[in-house]
Amino acid sequence: MTSNFQFLDYAIFVGYAILILGVGLWMSRDKKGHQKTAEDYFLASKSLPWWAIGASLIAANISAEQFIGMSGSGFASGLAIASYEWMAALTLIIVGKYFLPIFIKKGIYTIPEFVEKRYSTNLKTILAVFWIGLYVFVNLTTVLYLGALALETILGIPLIYGVIGLALFAAAYSLYGGLSAVAWTDVIQVVFLILGGTITTYLALNTVSGGEGFISGLKSVYHAVPERFAMILKPENPEYVNLPGIGVLVGGMWVANLYYWGFNQYIIQRTLAAKSLKEAQKGILFAAFLKLIIPLIVVIPGIAAYVIINDPNIMASLGDLALQNTPSADATDKAYPWLLQLLPVGLKGLAFAALTAAIVSSLASMLNSTSTIFTMDIYKQYLGRDTSDKTIVSVGRISAAVALLIAVFIAPLLQNLGQAFQFIQEYTGVVSPGILAVFLLGLFWKQTSNRGAIVGALASIPVAMYFKVAPKGWSNSTLFVDVPFMDQMGYTVLITMLIIIVVSKLEHKNKFDSKGIILTENIFKTSPLFNIGSFALMLILTALYAAFWS
Repeated sequence: MTSNFQFLDYAIFVGYAILILGVGLWMSRDKKGHQKTAEDYFLASKSLPWWAIGASLIAANISAEQFIGMSGSGFASGLAIASYEWMAALTLIIVGKYFLPIFIKKGIYTIPEFVEKRYSTNLKTILAVFWIGLYVFVNLTTVLYLGALALETILGIPLIYGVIGLALFAAAYSLYGGLSAVAWTDVIQVVFLILGGTITTYLALNTVSGGEGFISGLKSVYHAVPERFAMILKPENPEYVNLPGIGVLVGGMWVANLYYWGFNQYIIQRTLAAKSLKEAQKGILFAAFLKLIIPLIVVIPGIAAYVIINDPNIMASLGDLALQNTPSADATDKAYPWLLQLLPVGLKGLAFAALTAAIVSSLASMLNSTSTIFTMDIYKQYLGRDTSDKTIVSVGRISAAVALLIAVFIAPLLQNLGQAFQFIQEYTGVVSPGILAVFLLGLFWKQTSNRGAIVGALASIPVAMYFKVAPKGWSNSTLFVDVPFMDQMGYTVLITMLIIIVVSKLEHKNKFDSKGIILTENIFKTSPLFNIGSFALMLILTALYAAFWS
């Protein structure tokens, strides 16, 4: 398929690319007479203000997984997938109040480094290898694949060329400049992301309403498919296996969100680079409010696409263009790229720039964090204890390049995934419950021992696989259970915590672990601004769930 991009669309997109590369390279430059240190490269010299932190958190988070994968899930199941976004807003508040003060007080570069200070070098290494494998083989590859799929759908660019192009774009500034280049370009990326996403949503809803605008379009979509605006799915819903009803609110969704926002290097790294704890908390609050509007630009377009495709009158009014590459029930990740084809000249280029911004910003963030973990937690630990800052920064750049190269080779193999967003959540869900259990008990239970944490982390994988994979023909036997993956995550984290507690108790009896964290009275004290903002956010979330409960 060839695109109907016009000169203005290409000009807008090229202008965006030049702006991002220009800012990225400008921020990457070395000041005269100053050699980049590890803190400069991996933590942006600890100089980020709150608004840059908040914008960078969203830019790192929102990627092809959301624009393409979440729109695909919206196309398939409706608004229920928005729980990942809305519950993330509340999770961010928890992270800012209860996790971040401890991390910043410890003065860490990486999440595995915290593991070393709380537990041991051995456990740090185990988890560092876990995360590097997850970032390279799941996150980086999937974002590259979905981004290249969008290029193929919209511009007709072969998948492999799209993968290579996106990889080179992200590498052009992030490999050399480190977190500073990534974070400051993210501020620009998030403007494109929200502006372009909002325009796409508006025009999709305007199409549904026959040109009567956003509100009328939203009402039309709701009246056409009211069942797709239910936040809590019933067991008979075919998507219940992915979003198991009330279990979304009280079960495994908390595992996914607490792990992702609290203990995920490429997310938490931005807050560790803040000027101060209060600045980091303000940035998290800003990001939490931005999360409230994300479903509007990544889920609603998928639902609108479903309505458009299933309405013969609307399809007829769109002409032959609407019939090109029309998404089907088994190709839901084509919904968002298909919508972009319907935009007018100029706006198409802006919306495509927004999509590319989301992809490239996440790639750059993942690359930087992968190299941070490899360099600080593996290379420096075992190969370069007395290495100079210059060598450390060089190793960071080389490791990021190698990770990107591996992802480029694997990404084209991820075709025929179905709902890619669900794929990412499901396979991350095998690892995340064990890691979450180790961190929660390590942070808040002083008796947690290193041996208990290692046994729990290793045991969590077979426990998760027990719930996930039954031998052929055995899924309904008394030995194996068949539960939605989100419930599987909830059960796994509880069982893992029980294992850690039992092993720790047997080792320490009733004594505190020598590395247990002492929680002082004022460590969780937050500013009036943070408290008021958090309360307002919880009121908004309550209203949203009350309005779209079922």
